[in-house]
Amino acid sequence: MPVTVLLVDDEPLVRAGLRAVLAAQPDIEVVGEAADGAAVIPLVRSLRPDVVAMDIRMPLLDGIEATRAVLRTVAEPPKILVVTTFEDDEYVYEALRAGADGFLLKRSRPEEIVHAVRLVAAGESLLFPASVRQLAARYGAGRADAEPLAKARLTEREAEVLRLMARGLTNAEIAAALVVGAETVKSHVSAVLAKLGARDRTQAVIAAYESGFVAPR
Repeated sequence: MPVTVLLVDDEPLVRAGLRAVLAAQPDIEVVGEAADGAAVIPLVRSLRPDVVAMDIRMPLLDGIEATRAVLRTVAEPPKILVVTTFEDDEYVYEALRAGADGFLLKRSRPEEIVHAVRLVAAGESLLFPASVRQLAARYGAGRADAEPLAKARLTEREAEVLRLMARGLTNAEIAAALVVGAETVKSHVSAVLAKLGARDRTQAVIAAYESGFVAPR
């Protein structure tokens, strides 16, 4: 089954470019388009896309509020990939805090766009470690109390896995770094998410930065 994608951007040229890039892939299908976040929920419910490529700044309902609305009202929400012009924008950080699974720069090369869609569809968070550290340092430090993370009672190995997640490592890279099997890492990641009450890796990483558990460098 192909990965299905809904494109949401108020610029027709951007939607056309994304559609051309994604539709050229045999394993990806663009199932719909919208020009504003206000149209996202009915389209998500009717089309059931795997991934929503969501612009941040739109006239009626921006991508941050649209992301919150989807995650709050849709029973089995799609993955949300924020599409942005500037990676160091506070709006990007707020979108990640709202529950987006990652972000994609509008100037990305076609192969990067395709990779991003496949990655988030597979359940991996699309994080750019340097960018996320900069965003966390600028907008996130001290925003959250450290107590919830302390109460999570992560084991020493789970804490180590979270630190590696915050550096942007994939499960395979974490497994190589810790010299353990991929399934072991997957179990640790699942335990970290459950203990933190995080929807996905992105939310866990943001919690780690905002609580001071991991310091942006």
